[in-house]
Amino acid sequence: MKLAVCSEIWRHEPIEAVFRKAASIGFDGVEIAPFLVADDVRTIAAGRRREIVRAATDADVTIVGLHWLFVSPKGLHLTTPDAGIRARTIEYLKALIEFCGDLGGAVMILGSPKQRSVEPPNTHAEALERAREALAACADLCVARGIILCIEALGPAETNFINTVAEAAALADAVGSTGVDIMLDFKAISTMPGGALATIERFGRRAKHFHANEPDGFGPGMKPGGTDFAPVLQALFATGFDGWVSVEPFDYKPDPDTVASTAYRTLRAAAGM
Repeated sequence: MKLAVCSEIWRHEPIEAVFRKAASIGFDGVEIAPFLVADDVRTIAAGRRREIVRAATDADVTIVGLHWLFVSPKGLHLTTPDAGIRARTIEYLKALIEFCGDLGGAVMILGSPKQRSVEPPNTHAEALERAREALAACADLCVARGIILCIEALGPAETNFINTVAEAAALADAVGSTGVDIMLDFKAISTMPGGALATIERFGRRAKHFHANEPDGFGPGMKPGGTDFAPVLQALFATGFDGWVSVEPFDYKPDPDTVASTAYRTLRAAAGM
């Protein structure tokens, strides 16, 4: 099992410190939230990008890729009827792909619920077509940079657009590129028809990435009586899944180090490692 942790757990630390902390716990990789590195990745010079890569190498961790793509700069939206905003969003998505490629990342997780939700008078069908057009506009660049842009299905409490993995897979299929596919987030798939295990059994082989967290946002192992991740990981790897398992908690109490180290121990034990 390739085990990573999302960088925002240490959101107040420089990325070099995040790499060192992740490595000291035992994680193999780090998944970067780009808005914590810069408000706009286009401002990150080539030399600074090389420094980030060197810091990860020195810490002996892999930069897995990026997530939380559209938190900044402000005003991005994937499905809005406003053509100008969509054009700026596509332009920035391409900049993120270049940034991810420069760091050596291989996956980008397209969650960003607020920046993709269907807004009136937009219809769901119109939003799907606009999302397809946007992703198709970036697909060739993904392939060229060796990156897979993974559509993340999210629960209805977060967004009204792409609430099941089946919908995510249908959108990726409509794009029709090896540069665009799907991932699985445990918190999100716990809300889906049939439940998490059925979703994993159906889509695990296809998924290019997996987020490990509790359905209520706690980190693995942080909630008494929480999820037993042994059958979750068993089901996932039984499908032939060979991507990264990345810890993505949303509650960092009592402190980030405790949350990260507890998740690491919990998932390693669950995998029989």
